[in-house]
Amino acid sequence: MAAYTVTHKQLLSNYAVLQTLTPNDLVVGGTFTVGSVAVPFNGTFTVYNLPEYLFIGVDDEGDLLFNYEIPVPNQVLYACVGTDVQRTASTGTITFTETCTWITAAQIEDWLGIGTASALDTAFLTQCASAANSLAFTRRQEAGYIDSLTTSPNGQVTLGAISLGGFFYRQRGAITDFATFDGMSAGASVGLSPAIKMLLGIPKPAVA
Repeated sequence: MAAYTVTHKQLLSNYAVLQTLTPNDLVVGGTFTVGSVAVPFNGTFTVYNLPEYLFIGVDDEGDLLFNYEIPVPNQVLYACVGTDVQRTASTGTITFTETCTWITAAQIEDWLGIGTASALDTAFLTQCASAANSLAFTRRQEAGYIDSLTTSPNGQVTLGAISLGGFFYRQRGAITDFATFDGMSAGASVGLSPAIKMLLGIPKPAVA
């Protein structure tokens, strides 16, 4: 679970904006929880926007308006019904848990072609699936993609995550970042294969 300290709050036209002390990893469409700020800011909400400028309300058509001469970093904007509150200092926290569930241990097992896994292998495959889901989602997020945590964007990404999980499984016992006993240099660890990067759509950014 990630937690961020709130430094400022604002509520205009039934949209709340909170600023955090440090950069946050929230994504549009993600769910988060606000605590110890004030009513009606507190509660569980969905990220509507991550603005980089001062929010000044909405126009007649309901579009968000910003003052582009006043940059404000680390903001999260969400729908929140209440009386307008001008931007002011605040305390409180924003917390959220990102749990990606694109692939399963069974899918990695099938990809590896190992048949029925033992109990120990099943536990490790579950760890590999969790790690692959987390890394695949994070790397795509860093590249600018906005993905659902529960549903893979497409079959290409699904296969990329499964391949990544299989890579993790096969790396068990293959750590090479230490000196060898015979004085020979250790082999270099390798990163993600070009095929996995291609499937996941990374490092090519989704936006310019």
